[in-house]
Amino acid sequence: MSRIQCVTLGCSKNRVDSEHLLRQLQAGGMEIAPESENLYDGKVDVVILNTCGFIQDAKEESIEAILDAVQAKQEGQVKKVYVFGCLSQRYRQDLPEIIPEVDGFFGAYDIQPLLEVMQVPYRPELAARRLLTTPSHYGYLKISEGCDRTCSYCAIPKIRGKHCSVPMEALVEEAHSLAEQGVKELIVVAQDTTYYGLDLYRKRSLANLLERLSQISGIDWLRVHYSYPDAFPEDVLDLMASEPKLAPYIDIPLQHISDKVLSAMRRSVNGAETRALVEKIRSRVPGAVLRTTLIVGHPGEGKREFQELLNFVSDYRFERLGAFPYSEEEGTWGAANLKDTLSRRIKQERYEELMELQSGISYEYNLSRVGSQERVLIDAVSEDGVYVARTQKESPEVDGEVLIKPATGIADRSRIGQFATVRITHADEYDLLADFIE
Repeated sequence: MSRIQCVTLGCSKNRVDSEHLLRQLQAGGMEIAPESENLYDGKVDVVILNTCGFIQDAKEESIEAILDAVQAKQEGQVKKVYVFGCLSQRYRQDLPEIIPEVDGFFGAYDIQPLLEVMQVPYRPELAARRLLTTPSHYGYLKISEGCDRTCSYCAIPKIRGKHCSVPMEALVEEAHSLAEQGVKELIVVAQDTTYYGLDLYRKRSLANLLERLSQISGIDWLRVHYSYPDAFPEDVLDLMASEPKLAPYIDIPLQHISDKVLSAMRRSVNGAETRALVEKIRSRVPGAVLRTTLIVGHPGEGKREFQELLNFVSDYRFERLGAFPYSEEEGTWGAANLKDTLSRRIKQERYEELMELQSGISYEYNLSRVGSQERVLIDAVSEDGVYVARTQKESPEVDGEVLIKPATGIADRSRIGQFATVRITHADEYDLLADFIE
């Protein structure tokens, strides 16, 4: 028996891949060390790194993790180092030459070849099973692979290939398995969730899938991430307004609002259509929480276009917003056809100005919730004995939290993964403070 530790870098979609791999390894008799355990303490035989190759910062993080693992191997702290995922998918010809000390590089879809190298037989009967690496009360459900979009800045189609939906029956089976493991919140993810079903059923089928998932006993909350704004399936909004299990929460990366920049981004949606969609969501789903992502400094963004973006954010007041400065990625349409003329300094200044604006918007939104009574799911107990929780309006890992002091002064860890009712008492830009309502 070998003791194995898998470290997942990048997005939640990568995490799902790691969990499928770990379940197969576990079935093959391998002992799995928790990801949270200290790496390279001499207690792990094999380290597997699931890498990200999306943007420069993510690539650098993955390379650094690989080099750390290689150093640990050279010092005798681990015996084998394997790398798979998006980085090795994207650079699978180059990485073995650059870092030959790694025992094997595998692509994003190479779970079976990786198992073969580790002498673990692949078990098809476990295709819908996973070993959770999240807290046991929530999990991610990846409903498709790849992407058919041709956004100028994005390398995902190059890395992951064309869009490919997972059959609905397989997803329902996987969701049942997760519910049996204690998952209460299911977070639906894909590169573009709104595209789900077009290849298999010749129509957008996200609403149908969500309706079936909402019928699974044990699943109390559903949440949708990563939705493309073009041709957004409005039946999802109808379901969101009527199904209490489906959080009134949409993660919809809009990237920009200027027609000039959106055209340069090859987004197939313009500013007027974007505004109309946001207004439609807010009118048809009362209390909807919108999370979006924006890019600053993309080719074509001058001072006027950036000011239009600031005005858009100020007017539409997204409850959640993240941003990143544009970076040219080799192999993308933008790298081949657009000239990146803005300096890194200007991009960073625009990023900071945008996020300062959003900080005030987020604070005002959180202040508006003070005094309200809300249902929370308790995620953890902090080191200082405070319950860390979320409402349907917060997604794990990317949003703020609801912090609750135990009434007795001593937190009961058995409440982790349980629901509770609280009253919001204080707010800051990102987190909320609350008291239990017993």
